[in-house]
Amino acid sequence: MRLKRTVWSVIRYIFLIIVCFLSVFPIYFMFISASNSSTDIVAGRLFPGMELSNNLKTLFNNSVFTVDFINSIKYAVMGTIISVIVCSIAGYAFEIYHNKVKDLVMSILLLSIMVPVAATLIPLYTAFGKLSLLSKGIGFVLPFLSTAFLILLFRQSTRAFPLELVEAARIDGLGEVAIFIKIYVPVMRSTFATGVIVSFMNIWNDYLWALVCLQKKDSQTLPLLLSSMLDAYVIDYGQMMLIASFTTLPLAIIFFALQKNFTQGITGAVKG
Repeated sequence: MRLKRTVWSVIRYIFLIIVCFLSVFPIYFMFISASNSSTDIVAGRLFPGMELSNNLKTLFNNSVFTVDFINSIKYAVMGTIISVIVCSIAGYAFEIYHNKVKDLVMSILLLSIMVPVAATLIPLYTAFGKLSLLSKGIGFVLPFLSTAFLILLFRQSTRAFPLELVEAARIDGLGEVAIFIKIYVPVMRSTFATGVIVSFMNIWNDYLWALVCLQKKDSQTLPLLLSSMLDAYVIDYGQMMLIASFTTLPLAIIFFALQKNFTQGITGAVKG
């Protein structure tokens, strides 16, 4: 019996090692390839090369990369801040001021999650075109400012929020805005961290809506720049991998900085 358990444990560990390797290898190859030439990348070189400085020099001399990187940062930061504020207020209101009408509205919001993103592109494009919002940052960010997933996340987390704190604050004379800012936000900081990660990732990585909305070159983002490089007569894979690395780094930094809070936020934990 003990031998059988040992064998199964070994098999499980081997399986987990293989899965981890398959998960990490594309990221490793991306960062390693940023220091190699296109020839080495096509040949499948798996070790660092000597072309990193040349690739960096070429990249930073490219004004398009600078503009697109700044656009990506600007859109993601602006959209994340507004989205977290809007969705947290909505989730707070859905639970604190709970009634059957709000349950019905929440059910309708949840149904919207089932609608494919591609099905909303034509209506959004038509509406935003009439409002002259195409090729503008606000037009790109607007669909991300209120999402059913984030509202649901804040609503579910608010169920673990101690309502006695709200009642005590009301007795002490605090207004609803002050209660939200001074009591709710500090207690629910894990959920806010989760909202920041999810919202930033959605905006930063978006390609389909960016492709439709951001039609002018000076308004585009890094995913669009990566896609456009595939249309060149000669593809510089070293540059592509370097841009992909720069695209990945902000997400990695934010995730690892908020990793502990992210885990607590997903499980609905609150901080006392």
